[in-house]
Amino acid sequence: MGKGILEVQLIDAKGLASTDFLGGDTDPYVLIQYRSQERKSSICRGAGQGSNPSWNETFKFVVHSPSGEHQHKLILKLMDHDTFTADDFMGEATINVMDVIALGMENGIGELRPCKHRVVLADGTYCGEIRVGVKFTTEMKEEEEEEELGGWKHSFRS
Repeated sequence: MGKGILEVQLIDAKGLASTDFLGGDTDPYVLIQYRSQERKSSICRGAGQGSNPSWNETFKFVVHSPSGEHQHKLILKLMDHDTFTADDFMGEATINVMDVIALGMENGIGELRPCKHRVVLADGTYCGEIRVGVKFTTEMKEEEEEEELGGWKHSFRS
């Protein structure tokens, strides 16, 4: 089919529960996984950021030919950064991006505008929402790029 770039726009989250036992501040961040690729957002610190963090960050993933639908899921794991202990799992959201990629392969670009997705615990319990946008853009094959540039790569002989 081809390949392209999957761009993930991480906006914000709402209604996240605190995972700190001693009343400490929750410092959330997001691990974004697409197949074997993983990106990490910045850590939101400060008053009011714990249960309603705002990131406004964009992450890019390389997409190769789509094969199976089960392989085209974007997994967003919300974590609470802890200084002295292991980071705490706050929940996760899963977004199936197969349709966005298929639309992009057909039209050159496919987009899912920023919208809310449920954040759930491992047992499926609702624990907040996260707002994310996704855009897929195809990359032209090398032959097509050369043709568009008028074959300038072949103009110079060494």
